[in-house]
Amino acid sequence: MDLAIRGARVVDGSGGPSYRADVGITDGRISTISTTERLTAAQVLDADGLALSPGFVDMHAHSDLALLRDPDHSAKAAQGVTLEVLGQDGLSYAPVDERTLAAVRTAITGWNGDGSDIDFDWRTVGGYLDRLDRNFGGQGIAVNAAYLVPQGTVRMHAVGWDDRPATARQLDRMRQLVAEGMEQGAVGMSSGLTYTPGMYADDAELTELCRVVASYDGYYCPHHRSYGAGALAAYEEMVALTRTAGCALHLAHATMNFGVNKGRAPDLLALLDDALAAGADISLDTYPYTPGCTTLVAVLPSWAGEGGPDAVLARLADDATAERIRHHLEEIGSDGCHGVPVEWDTIEISGVTSDGLGEYVGRTVAASAATRGETPWTTARRLLLADRLGSTILQHVGHEENVRTIMRHRVHTGGSDGILQGHKPHPRAYGTFPHYLGRYARELGVLTLEEAVAHLTSRPAARLRLADRGLVREGYVADLVLFDPETVAAGATFDAPRTPPVGIPHVLIGGKHVMKDGRRTDVLAGRSIRRTPRTGR
Repeated sequence: MDLAIRGARVVDGSGGPSYRADVGITDGRISTISTTERLTAAQVLDADGLALSPGFVDMHAHSDLALLRDPDHSAKAAQGVTLEVLGQDGLSYAPVDERTLAAVRTAITGWNGDGSDIDFDWRTVGGYLDRLDRNFGGQGIAVNAAYLVPQGTVRMHAVGWDDRPATARQLDRMRQLVAEGMEQGAVGMSSGLTYTPGMYADDAELTELCRVVASYDGYYCPHHRSYGAGALAAYEEMVALTRTAGCALHLAHATMNFGVNKGRAPDLLALLDDALAAGADISLDTYPYTPGCTTLVAVLPSWAGEGGPDAVLARLADDATAERIRHHLEEIGSDGCHGVPVEWDTIEISGVTSDGLGEYVGRTVAASAATRGETPWTTARRLLLADRLGSTILQHVGHEENVRTIMRHRVHTGGSDGILQGHKPHPRAYGTFPHYLGRYARELGVLTLEEAVAHLTSRPAARLRLADRGLVREGYVADLVLFDPETVAAGATFDAPRTPPVGIPHVLIGGKHVMKDGRRTDVLAGRSIRRTPRTGR
């Protein structure tokens, strides 16, 4: 054996009771698990006092460019994350052509930076996955990564930024792009149905694309049309749509936010339980925090986004059109803000991309406006224009009781929704997984340790159809985490969001240490994880 991990408390990912054992690793896989024999190997790691679990799977990550630019990537590696699912919320960088790539880079600058430091030498899903594998001189990437075909990017490619139904020819082109992405290794398709241009797709269009995803045994991962006033109806829409398409459904950051949804998590879970009882294939992910995080431009009404980023900026620059935007935001409740009139005192600027705008960061729009002696909309409009739509926000609209109720559900998994950009990012990017283990398992007892680990390992692995990951089992890939169940905790806070976690000394990917004694090694053991698709039916 290459490595023997001795005396660990094995929390194997199944949800069953933990047990004490030695675990041996050979050629990147778990070769032996012994509860009686003391194992020997070329290297020995004393795990007394530590729990050994499968590596954590981040089911909702925004590291699409971070993995290419940062070989360290301790934001995730230090948490014990060994696999991230990219291509989220319907917007990412493949498949693209030259026009689409330029537009999507601008549209999600707030998520990933403008990409000026990246050589975009791919255009297809397969090309992007290949690039992950040959990054940093062929060494690979920090952690493993899977990819979802982004429906908004696909629509941008085939239809553009217009708010109109796709023609038959355009729908055929979208079907083709989704099929090609699945054939090249994508695990499913994502949507951002409060983001333009993906939100312009009607249910019929989405159903047709989900049929393609289902034919390759993939899953649909929607950021659905409302997390606010229309949240429950939006969940119902996604369940019905995927049932019609025969497609597995994974609900992204499945929260119930804003004042209208306080205490309504049981309504969501009843809807899901009914669908599961009727045979639906459904899972979901959440992060263990109440505030959300997105871009400031995302809260605008969908009609303001038609035509793409340049058209948005032109509308904001025009006084009459800007007043229409304000009216929708503040008085009607825009679809970008989930049908709820915006509350500027809940919107905190977390990051800007342009020099000279740092004064806005860490303050709510309302607070900055008060300092300036102007209306909040005037402040928000100025910032959107000055930062060319690149500003990110924290939106303080969640409810703790909803967070706890949803994370208990049997189809729940963990997803950070971590945006790594910005001066003051959401701490979920750096703290989600130890926060589950430390705060919600050890301190609050919302989940047992064994339950929490199952939510973060075997459940997401099952959704991704990974036959040899997500459990501590002989023959499984040795993606493993060693942590101290008595001390593990998120270091990241809203005031210091990039503080690393504590109590996670060792992380292995394919049997190789990417974290050792609490420090990041120089090992790049991550690779693309590709669905091996069955033939499209």
